[in-house]
Amino acid sequence: MLMPKRMKYRKQFRGRMKGKATRGNKVDFGDVGLMALEPAWINSRQIETVRRTVTRHLKRRGKVYIRIFPDKPVTAKAAETRMGKGKGSVDRYVAVVKPGRIMFEVGGVEKEVAVEGLRRASYKLPVKTKIVHRIDPITGQETG
Repeated sequence: MLMPKRMKYRKQFRGRMKGKATRGNKVDFGDVGLMALEPAWINSRQIETVRRTVTRHLKRRGKVYIRIFPDKPVTAKAAETRMGKGKGSVDRYVAVVKPGRIMFEVGGVEKEVAVEGLRRASYKLPVKTKIVHRIDPITGQETG
């Protein structure tokens, strides 16, 4: 499971997921990427499931780039616990994903294989997604 090695503060507020992603919204490392179309919390188990799904489809050829990291702690109190007595203990870690964020990228394989791998992976995520291709900054055309 992905989780931070150490943190300055153990527990965080829930926060808000307003607006679109301003960072991580372009395909930078691979040729094809999986973009989130709605805001969500993606937990470390979902990230690992997507990684395994894509890797298996690629038959260990090419490379899978994970562009999100679960660094936000989510707390939970035990079931049937009375209110009060403070905030619960850390239950899991999540990555905050905003619309437009590229979550995963695939490179080093044929475009059709990469697209199919990401399509299968998108079923494992709790958000609507879109498969996007790398854009050449000079010509403005898709590459790969």
